[in-house]
Amino acid sequence: MDILLAHGYFLHDDPHELKIMKPYPPLGILYISAYLKSQGFDVGVFDSTFSSLEAFQAYLARERPPVVGLYTNLMTKRAVLAIARLVKEAGGIVILGGPEPPYYAAEYLARGADIIVKGEGELTLAALLPHLARRGLNQLEAVAGIAFRDGDGQVVETPPRPFIADLSAHPWPDREAIDIPQYMRVWKDHHGQSSISVIHARGCPYTCKWCSHSVYGNTHRRRTPEDAADELLWIKERYNPDLIWYADDVFAINHRWLFQYAEALKTRGVRIPFECISRADRLNEEVVKTLADMGCYRLWNGSESGSQRVLDAMDRKVQAQDVQAKTHLLQRYGIETGMFIMLGYEGETIRDLEETVEHLKKSNPDIFLTTIAYPIKGTPYYAEVESRILASRPWEDRSDRDLTVAGRYSRRFYRFATRWMVNEVALHRAQTNGGVSLKRRLKLWANARIGRAGMLLTQGSREHQGRPLHEQPAGL
Repeated sequence: MDILLAHGYFLHDDPHELKIMKPYPPLGILYISAYLKSQGFDVGVFDSTFSSLEAFQAYLARERPPVVGLYTNLMTKRAVLAIARLVKEAGGIVILGGPEPPYYAAEYLARGADIIVKGEGELTLAALLPHLARRGLNQLEAVAGIAFRDGDGQVVETPPRPFIADLSAHPWPDREAIDIPQYMRVWKDHHGQSSISVIHARGCPYTCKWCSHSVYGNTHRRRTPEDAADELLWIKERYNPDLIWYADDVFAINHRWLFQYAEALKTRGVRIPFECISRADRLNEEVVKTLADMGCYRLWNGSESGSQRVLDAMDRKVQAQDVQAKTHLLQRYGIETGMFIMLGYEGETIRDLEETVEHLKKSNPDIFLTTIAYPIKGTPYYAEVESRILASRPWEDRSDRDLTVAGRYSRRFYRFATRWMVNEVALHRAQTNGGVSLKRRLKLWANARIGRAGMLLTQGSREHQGRPLHEQPAGL
């Protein structure tokens, strides 16, 4: 084995996901596995989702991989540090990638990592593995796109590696390397329908200040519509899922691509119900109709706030009124609407919270999820509040989600604010939906309560480590 790829997410250690039970596989390392195998490397994959640290340790002792690559985000940080210690004890080389390590390179390198991969992982690992086989950890400055410590213990960052220009020239994720049917069974057992995730694009060109671009910068690149449709056809024939989750950051960003993709799916006879994320400003009636015809049953929208002042401070480049209008447009075409609401952004006042409640009442989304803003290192938001960031625990025992900002309302305040927001919206629905059936009203009320649980953080982000539900690819 040339390299073992793993990701350090253990579902049974995640109390939030145990309540939700909507896990998705780690597409990032599966993309890397597929590419490295296509280049002739011997690759192992340890999918920790349904496993344990003890099982990983046993696998490590049995297989003795010389190199272990770990996808790392703020959710998996503690587990990754524990895995790194095990790998070092076994004599292996530890490589970390993903959205979390680049801005904390010194900290990770001081705690067991040998190399940090910055940006996409495929091309960098393809260059790095032969170097390690020939020279070990010597002369690493010859490899682009990494950080490491030199002989004096100083952190060295090599020049960045160019992004992959043609995503369709690379293979699809190596789904056969892990037990995809197990994910489908969990979905089926808990929700009555199985689901599989796909991603056809990398990166987001928008400039929201709280969102991390540590893996892809501000690029946006897509697979061709034909290649993407071929993958969906293969998934249908191989796994036949009930649902698809499109994990693209903004699925409907490119209208020409979307229309071509819809036609390519139709030509192949593929129509699988799906949910996705988009933005209000990338929706119009033709786009929404196309999404509905394709089988979109739910669309998530990063509304974030009902206060235009806060939206502008975030550099969201979206209008609250447009979000309301597009929410109603989606519902007219039978598409459920989900919203993300962020509380506590810099400068937010009680008046802004009140405007967000009014925004939710006017929009009337089927479900909304709340999170409290937290500063992610490397983002403009982090830079703005850095002098006031407070950490209550040592670095290795916390993540950026645990950071607070001096001068902001307390976490307790936001817990009450969220409860008030949910109850206000639920009451408004009960008062204005008199003609709606009891079953429908109960569903709306239940969805509002779900919103109180916060972001559905499973494998990934809002940085994008915590955007609901999932993950971006190939960050190792």
